[in-house]
Amino acid sequence: MTRKTKVFIDANIPMYAAGQEHPNRESSIEVLKSISENKIIGVTSAEVMQEILYRYWSINLLKKGLEVFDSFSQIIDDILPVNFNIISEAKNLLVEINHQNIFPRDAIHVATMDHYGISFIATHDKHFKVFKHIKYLSL
Repeated sequence: MTRKTKVFIDANIPMYAAGQEHPNRESSIEVLKSISENKIIGVTSAEVMQEILYRYWSINLLKKGLEVFDSFSQIIDDILPVNFNIISEAKNLLVEINHQNIFPRDAIHVATMDHYGISFIATHDKHFKVFKHIKYLSL
């Protein structure tokens, strides 16, 4: 039996997949299809789910955001909780890398991945490369 790769799915994957035509749309749809076809184990966090809701709310498209939230919730294999230990580790990561253009929410994603032993991320954000231990899923 082959062990499937566990991949952390960033918020931009379901958002591009649900959006209008864009260079990142097709690859995002492929990631979600890989999860639904059980080719990879797709996991995300409560923070990513919050990020989806917040982004759509902030651009006055909450109804669309609720649809993306619900659809993504049905596809994803697991939504991981974020606790104080993870948030504290995110703070430490920000200090350690001296910010280097990393948003706190992305530090939370990396700390979540570290906490749960996940090495791969599906994202269109290239700044995660500052974390040498994180590997990108080919998109």
